[in-house]
Amino acid sequence: MTSSVALYEALTNASDERSRARLIAEAFERLEERYPQLPDLATQADVRESELRLRHEIEQLRVDLAREIEQVRADLTRDIEKLRADLTGDTEKLRADLTSDTEKLRAELSLDIEQLRTDLTRDIEKLRTEVERVKFELLKWLLPVMVGQVIAIAALVKLL
Repeated sequence: MTSSVALYEALTNASDERSRARLIAEAFERLEERYPQLPDLATQADVRESELRLRHEIEQLRVDLAREIEQVRADLTRDIEKLRADLTGDTEKLRADLTSDTEKLRAELSLDIEQLRTDLTRDIEKLRTEVERVKFELLKWLLPVMVGQVIAIAALVKLL
Protein backbone atom coordinates (compact mmCIF):
# COMPACT_ATOMS: atom_id res chain seq x y z
CA MET A 1 0.00 0.00 0.00
CA THR A 2 1.50 3.28 -1.06
CA SER A 3 -1.46 5.62 -0.82
CA SER A 4 -4.33 6.59 1.40
CA VAL A 5 -6.79 5.17 -1.11
CA ALA A 6 -5.06 1.80 -1.01
CA LEU A 7 -5.21 1.89 2.80
CA TYR A 8 -8.88 2.76 2.64
CA GLU A 9 -9.58 -0.10 0.26
CA ALA A 10 -7.63 -2.52 2.39
CA LEU A 11 -9.53 -1.38 5.49
CA THR A 12 -12.90 -1.71 3.81
CA ASN A 13 -12.00 -5.16 2.48
CA ALA A 14 -10.61 -6.38 5.81
CA SER A 15 -12.61 -9.23 7.19
CA ASP A 16 -12.44 -8.41 10.90
CA GLU A 17 -11.39 -5.74 13.38
CA ARG A 18 -8.09 -7.47 14.07
CA SER A 19 -6.92 -7.27 10.48
CA ARG A 20 -8.08 -3.63 10.29
CA ALA A 21 -6.08 -2.81 13.39
CA ARG A 22 -3.05 -4.55 11.87
CA LEU A 23 -3.45 -2.52 8.66
CA ILE A 24 -3.66 0.74 10.62
CA ALA A 25 -0.61 -0.19 12.70
CA GLU A 26 1.33 -1.03 9.54
CA ALA A 27 0.30 2.32 8.02
CA PHE A 28 1.59 4.14 11.08
CA GLU A 29 4.82 2.13 10.96
CA ARG A 30 5.35 3.09 7.29
CA LEU A 31 4.59 6.70 8.15
CA GLU A 32 7.23 6.64 10.89
CA GLU A 33 9.73 4.99 8.52
CA ARG A 34 9.01 7.52 5.79
CA TYR A 35 9.21 10.54 8.11
CA PRO A 36 11.73 9.65 10.84
CA GLN A 37 12.07 13.34 11.76
CA LEU A 38 8.45 13.57 13.00
CA PRO A 39 9.44 13.31 16.69
CA ASP A 40 11.98 16.10 16.13
CA LEU A 41 9.51 18.62 14.71
CA ALA A 42 9.25 21.81 16.70
CA THR A 43 5.89 22.75 18.11
CA GLN A 44 4.47 26.24 18.36
CA ALA A 45 5.40 26.17 22.02
CA ASP A 46 9.00 25.33 21.07
CA VAL A 47 9.06 28.20 18.59
CA ARG A 48 7.58 30.57 21.18
CA GLU A 49 10.11 29.41 23.75
CA SER A 50 12.95 29.98 21.28
CA GLU A 51 11.56 33.39 20.41
CA LEU A 52 11.32 34.32 24.09
CA ARG A 53 14.87 33.11 24.66
CA LEU A 54 16.09 35.13 21.68
CA ARG A 55 14.22 38.20 22.89
CA HIS A 56 15.77 37.76 26.31
CA GLU A 57 19.23 37.46 24.78
CA ILE A 58 18.63 40.55 22.62
CA GLU A 59 17.47 42.50 25.64
CA GLN A 60 20.52 41.31 27.57
CA LEU A 61 22.72 42.47 24.69
CA ARG A 62 21.02 45.86 24.81
CA VAL A 63 21.58 46.11 28.55
CA ASP A 64 25.21 45.07 28.17
CA LEU A 65 25.70 47.56 25.34
CA ALA A 66 24.14 50.37 27.37
CA ARG A 67 26.32 49.43 30.34
CA GLU A 68 29.41 49.37 28.13
CA ILE A 69 28.51 52.73 26.59
CA GLU A 70 28.04 54.20 30.05
CA GLN A 71 31.39 52.76 31.12
CA VAL A 72 33.10 54.24 28.06
CA ARG A 73 31.35 57.54 28.72
CA ALA A 74 32.43 57.46 32.38
CA ASP A 75 36.00 56.58 31.37
CA LEU A 76 36.07 59.40 28.85
CA THR A 77 34.65 61.86 31.37
CA ARG A 78 37.23 60.78 33.95
CA ASP A 79 40.04 61.09 31.42
CA ILE A 80 38.87 64.52 30.31
CA GLU A 81 38.65 65.74 33.90
CA LYS A 82 42.14 64.40 34.62
CA LEU A 83 43.52 66.21 31.57
CA ARG A 84 41.82 69.44 32.62
CA ALA A 85 43.32 69.18 36.10
CA ASP A 86 46.80 68.65 34.64
CA LEU A 87 46.54 71.74 32.45
CA THR A 88 48.56 74.56 34.00
CA GLY A 89 50.84 75.90 31.32
CA ASP A 90 49.76 76.88 27.88
CA THR A 91 46.00 76.68 28.47
CA GLU A 92 44.82 77.72 25.06
CA LYS A 93 47.01 75.23 23.22
CA LEU A 94 46.12 72.44 25.61
CA ARG A 95 42.43 73.29 25.41
CA ALA A 96 42.59 73.20 21.63
CA ASP A 97 44.35 69.81 21.73
CA LEU A 98 41.89 68.47 24.29
CA THR A 99 38.89 69.68 22.30
CA SER A 100 40.28 68.08 19.18
CA ASP A 101 40.90 64.79 20.98
CA THR A 102 37.47 64.87 22.59
CA GLU A 103 35.76 65.44 19.27
CA LYS A 104 37.75 62.61 17.73
CA LEU A 105 36.78 60.32 20.59
CA ARG A 106 33.16 61.35 20.26
CA ALA A 107 33.27 60.75 16.53
CA GLU A 108 34.90 57.35 17.04
CA LEU A 109 32.42 56.51 19.79
CA SER A 110 29.54 57.56 17.56
CA LEU A 111 30.91 55.38 14.79
CA ASP A 112 31.33 52.48 17.20
CA ILE A 113 27.83 52.96 18.54
CA GLU A 114 26.41 53.10 15.03
CA GLN A 115 28.39 50.00 14.09
CA LEU A 116 27.08 48.19 17.16
CA ARG A 117 23.54 49.28 16.35
CA THR A 118 23.98 48.11 12.77
CA ASP A 119 25.39 44.77 13.92
CA LEU A 120 22.60 44.35 16.45
CA THR A 121 19.97 45.23 13.86
CA ARG A 122 21.51 42.78 11.41
CA ASP A 123 21.58 40.07 14.08
CA ILE A 124 17.97 40.76 14.98
CA GLU A 125 16.99 40.51 11.33
CA LYS A 126 18.91 37.24 11.02
CA LEU A 127 17.08 35.91 14.07
CA ARG A 128 13.76 37.03 12.66
CA THR A 129 14.59 35.37 9.35
CA GLU A 130 15.55 32.19 11.17
CA VAL A 131 12.32 32.24 13.17
CA GLU A 132 10.35 32.71 9.94
CA ARG A 133 12.28 29.87 8.33
CA VAL A 134 11.55 27.61 11.30
CA LYS A 135 7.87 28.56 11.15
CA PHE A 136 7.82 27.72 7.44
CA GLU A 137 9.56 24.41 8.07
CA LEU A 138 7.02 23.61 10.78
CA LEU A 139 4.13 24.38 8.49
CA LYS A 140 5.73 22.47 5.64
CA TRP A 141 5.83 19.30 7.73
CA LEU A 142 2.83 19.91 9.93
CA LEU A 143 0.26 20.34 7.16
CA PRO A 144 0.89 16.95 5.46
CA VAL A 145 0.83 15.27 8.86
CA MET A 146 -2.44 16.99 9.73
CA VAL A 147 -3.96 16.01 6.38
CA GLY A 148 -2.83 12.44 6.97
CA GLN A 149 -4.38 12.48 10.42
CA VAL A 150 -7.65 13.84 9.06
CA ILE A 151 -7.69 11.12 6.41
CA ALA A 152 -6.88 8.47 8.98
CA ILE A 153 -9.60 9.75 11.33
CA ALA A 154 -12.08 9.96 8.46
CA ALA A 155 -11.23 6.38 7.52
CA LEU A 156 -11.67 5.28 11.12
CA VAL A 157 -14.98 7.13 11.39
CA LYS A 158 -16.11 5.57 8.13
CA LEU A 159 -15.23 2.13 9.48
CA LEU A 160 -17.18 2.68 12.65
